[in-house]
Amino acid sequence: MTTTQTSVVHDLGTLAHRLSHPAGARCVCEPPQVLADRPDGTVVRSGAIVAKAHAADTDREALTARIALAAAPRLTGILLPPLSAPGYPEPSGHSTPAPRPVTLWPLGTPVDPTDPDAAPWAEAAVLLARLHRTELPFRLPPMRGPAKAARAVARMSAALPGDPAVLPVLAGWRALPAWARGEAPAPARRAGFLCHGDLHLGQLVRHPAPDGPWLLIDVDDAGTGDPAWDLGRPAAWYAAGLLPPEDWSAFLDAYRSAGGPAVPADGDPWPELDVPARALTVQTAALALAKCAAEQRDPDELEQLMIESCARIATLPPELAVDQAS
Repeated sequence: MTTTQTSVVHDLGTLAHRLSHPAGARCVCEPPQVLADRPDGTVVRSGAIVAKAHAADTDREALTARIALAAAPRLTGILLPPLSAPGYPEPSGHSTPAPRPVTLWPLGTPVDPTDPDAAPWAEAAVLLARLHRTELPFRLPPMRGPAKAARAVARMSAALPGDPAVLPVLAGWRALPAWARGEAPAPARRAGFLCHGDLHLGQLVRHPAPDGPWLLIDVDDAGTGDPAWDLGRPAAWYAAGLLPPEDWSAFLDAYRSAGGPAVPADGDPWPELDVPARALTVQTAALALAKCAAEQRDPDELEQLMIESCARIATLPPELAVDQAS
């Protein structure tokens, strides 16, 4: 961990501890716990408070709108509400760059990664359907899903310049319509829905902890767009053989039963899911290759499966993608 990272973690831990610890009370708290430390977000917990430092290049205005969305009354029971709007605390070290925006959140209980049979696929689908059906409470920026996919591909290309390992991923990427690469707006008929932008099981917690209802977290990518994008990652995993058919069916059936608008109420969902599933396959494979380059290792079995999926989807007829782009 660099000096700057250490400083950010220390500052977040201090802030969360100060807010979670009663003034004047004797401190018996455990040390702050780092929950995540990536360039796009450092997350530290102390007691019942979670502090998050967002990326240094975050669009402050867009972040403020997204945090306000999480706090909006009509999103109660769907999104975890924040404890604060974005703030900009002074850094503790003179060598620290301009402060990153910080938000504060209540602690929730995450999905247990060691118990896949208990994964809340149906609950996640119902939350998505409710989110997608919610009328916008105010103007929001576009959902950042396609932009994140583009960033993943750029990160891969920078990490492995000229390496033939990236070719199948780039081929899958180039086969996508411009909107799925973040180069054009989503099709008008699909662009006006409220979306999460980065749905996976790590984006759910029970609150109040430990066994309250499931809620969606992490609104950094939320905004208006095609709701099928939020179904794209589970669809990609199912298509690649990583998500069991029974879990996919539970997810899709629950979404449809809850009136989700991303796919038809019955019949084949793939005309709507094809492009997002392809894009998120490419994103996953690109991030895997970038991570392998940083760690100087070969892809593991699951990473290789996603890379091979890119090679396969790049050879498929483009009709579904053309329909989505029209």
